[in-house]
Amino acid sequence: MEDNVVLTARGITMTFPGVRALNGVDFTLRKGEIHALMGENGAGKSTLIKCLTGINDFEAGEMHVAGIDGPVKNHSTRDAQNVGISTVYQEVNLCPNLSVAENIFIGREPLTKLHTIDRSSYNKRSQKIMDDLGISVDVTQNLENYSLAIQQMVAIARAVDMDCKVLILDEPTSSLDEEEVEKLFKLMLMLKDKGVGIVFVTHFLEQVYAVCDRITVLRNGTLVGEYPVEELPRVKLVAAMMGKDLDDLAEIKGESIDLSNAEMEIEAQGISHTGTVKPFDLKIHKGEVIGVGGLLGSGRSELARSIYGADRASTGTLKVKDKEVNIKEPIDAMNLGMGMLPDDRKAEGIIGDLTIRENIILALQAKTGMFKKLSKAKQIEIADRYIDLLSIKAPSPETLIKQLSGGNQQKVILARWLATDPDFLILDEPTRGIDIGTNTEIQKLILKLAGEGKSIMFISSEIAEMVRTCNRMVIMRDGEKVNEVDGEITEERVMHAIAGGDAS
Repeated sequence: MEDNVVLTARGITMTFPGVRALNGVDFTLRKGEIHALMGENGAGKSTLIKCLTGINDFEAGEMHVAGIDGPVKNHSTRDAQNVGISTVYQEVNLCPNLSVAENIFIGREPLTKLHTIDRSSYNKRSQKIMDDLGISVDVTQNLENYSLAIQQMVAIARAVDMDCKVLILDEPTSSLDEEEVEKLFKLMLMLKDKGVGIVFVTHFLEQVYAVCDRITVLRNGTLVGEYPVEELPRVKLVAAMMGKDLDDLAEIKGESIDLSNAEMEIEAQGISHTGTVKPFDLKIHKGEVIGVGGLLGSGRSELARSIYGADRASTGTLKVKDKEVNIKEPIDAMNLGMGMLPDDRKAEGIIGDLTIRENIILALQAKTGMFKKLSKAKQIEIADRYIDLLSIKAPSPETLIKQLSGGNQQKVILARWLATDPDFLILDEPTRGIDIGTNTEIQKLILKLAGEGKSIMFISSEIAEMVRTCNRMVIMRDGEKVNEVDGEITEERVMHAIAGGDAS
């Protein structure tokens, strides 16, 4: 190994039943480098990380780590940590009911001469670690008292204290706001200066160009190439990831439609939810894509949940097709022709131990009723139709959904609601954490559904994709509607509205 290289992987190959997940992939990480690992969902990023960290036993290839003679093959995450490889995932896998210090030293607590845990020692050491990393916390407080961003930084601090040479950050920014991302980047750059090699997995292109030195691109389990950031413009990166020479996103643009004579699909008056949404009026026409914008915590998701009955509204009235309705729970909304894709697909969307087929027919079966079970043949017919329509990549409809990539899981949940043929569809962060190709497909599908007369409420943290797809946008702040953007919707107008100005 070269002196400045901390990890090399050569010819890594991994096969799952019916799928070649990695095919002879090479990867090189240098000391003091932030290296982006890019690719669409299903490209092999997660599989490669699992091979490096001992979760997967790869069947061919070799891995070498600086300071260790001969090839390394980890059989567990503990093996990986012992050779200096640590991973921090999007879902922080620490213990929220324990203190920050307890989380940093869990499993390796310092002991007193009497072989009891030396709490004073690990509290002092933890506080110094956090102070040295510029993270302002009280390490004696429970982890659950801090934001997700701080929790991720605690996970990073634990890895650093374990003398990691390689730090893998798997989608660490997908649930963070802009200020929290900046703090994370400062910490990454600090670790880079200390010589730590960082593997950064993200779907946000601007973040790659803000903080990374190199980019490795995977596609369909194979290595496309490794590039210095300055030699790979964004358009070429997208082309490398998608295997295309054009940016399909440029082709997406919702048309201005005349809503003056359109039928009213949803009319909410004074809808509120105690503590999260103040009384809110909203009208949504048939065939309209209405965006709900605002910063994290503005009440966007809570508004959607109150309309759909996932959280019962505290006040207000709701009309569906000019008829006043009383939605007490989601099944009431489903029976009125509504569907909702939640923002957290893992917690509220997928049922991991069910197959793709079972996940797709779930909402339709609930709507049909437990005493009118869909036949197996009908289930297969429905699953096949939407697997084909949404280009869901999977060995078969009987594959467990937890075995799919994040983007394909998202498509399955979308298929679940499309199978119910809804008139009104709420899509809460449908493109979060998915690749550019799937992102493009979902945005095009939104416009197609609106063209067929369906009404869409589209919630997203990505202003650009709402500008491309929405006919109108409402802006929320602190649980209330503060602005509305219609006519020619531009990113500048939307950002100005979110920031507190007008939308002119």
